[in-house]
Amino acid sequence: MSTGFAPDSAPVLVTGATGRQGGATARALLAAGVPVRALVRDPATDRAKTVEALGAELVTGDLHDRESVIRAAEGARAVFSVQMPGMTEAGFDFEGEIAQGVNLIDGAKAAGVPHFVHTSVSGADRRTEAPGWAEGRWASMEPTLGAKTAIQDRVRAAGFPRWTLIKPGFFMENFLPSMAFLFPRGIEGGIVSVLKPATRLSLVAVEDIGRAATAAITAPEQFDGIELELASDYLSMTEIAEALSRALGTELSAPDMTEEEAFAAGMPGMGASHEWMNVAGQPARPEYARELGIPLTSFEEWAQKHMRATA
Repeated sequence: MSTGFAPDSAPVLVTGATGRQGGATARALLAAGVPVRALVRDPATDRAKTVEALGAELVTGDLHDRESVIRAAEGARAVFSVQMPGMTEAGFDFEGEIAQGVNLIDGAKAAGVPHFVHTSVSGADRRTEAPGWAEGRWASMEPTLGAKTAIQDRVRAAGFPRWTLIKPGFFMENFLPSMAFLFPRGIEGGIVSVLKPATRLSLVAVEDIGRAATAAITAPEQFDGIELELASDYLSMTEIAEALSRALGTELSAPDMTEEEAFAAGMPGMGASHEWMNVAGQPARPEYARELGIPLTSFEEWAQKHMRATA
C-alpha cells in the first residue's frame, strides 16, 4: 500500500469514464493537463477507445472486484467515483450499486489514495424532510435515495486524508430528445411530464460536473470536506420551456398534466421522481458552485448548443 500524498504528476483514477459524468470529468481533467487513468471493464470497446483517444490511460477493472480496484488505484492522486444501479429481472439493483461504491471506497483506501471525489445526487440525505415522507408517500424513492445516502456515508467515514462530495441536481441532458425522457413523442409532441409550470428545477449540465470534479482535484485543500449541492441554473418549467422555444425556433409550453395524461402521452416510468420535484425539489443552487469559483453553464447556453442541433 502506498502512503502519503501523491505528486501532482500522478494520475486520477476515473470511474464511469465511458459514461456521462465520468466522461465529462475525464475530458475536464485532461483539458486541465491532469493525467487520467480510466477504469474500464473492456478496453476493446468503442467507448473505451474513445476515452483512450482523448489521452487517458486505460486500466482494466470492475467495481465488483475489489482487488482489481486496488491495483487500478495504486499511485493515483485522487479517485473520481460514480455508480449507477444495474438492471436485473426484478428491476434496478440498488444493493449492487452500494456494493460497487463500497468496493471502490475500500479499494482506494487500501491503495493509499489521498483524495476521494464522489458524485451522488442533490438532497438524497435530506429526503426524510420531504412533506409526506413519514406517511409513506415517497416509498418508491427510498431505494434510489437510500443507496446514494449509504455511499455518501461510507465516503465520510472511510478516513481519507481528503474527500469531496458532489451532489448534482436535475440533468439538463434529460431534455435531449434522444433520451426520450421529456420528449417521448419528439419535439413536435411537446414536453411530456407531471412537472408543473411553476416547479423550479436545480438544473445541471453534465459538463459542469466534470468542471466541479476537476476544481476539487486540482485544489484538494480548498475542497476537503466540501459537500457541493451542484446546480448550473435554477429555473421554473415555464422558463425552461421558453429557453427551449428560443433554441429550437418552435413554440413550446410547460406541461400541466396529470400522471394518467402523461403516461398516455408516452412518459417513461418516472412520475414519482417528477412529482418529488413538484413537492420537495432539490437543494442544489448555482451560487454554491460560483462561491467556489466553478464556471457554470446556463440552461440558455446549454439549449442553444445542444437542442438547436436536434431541431
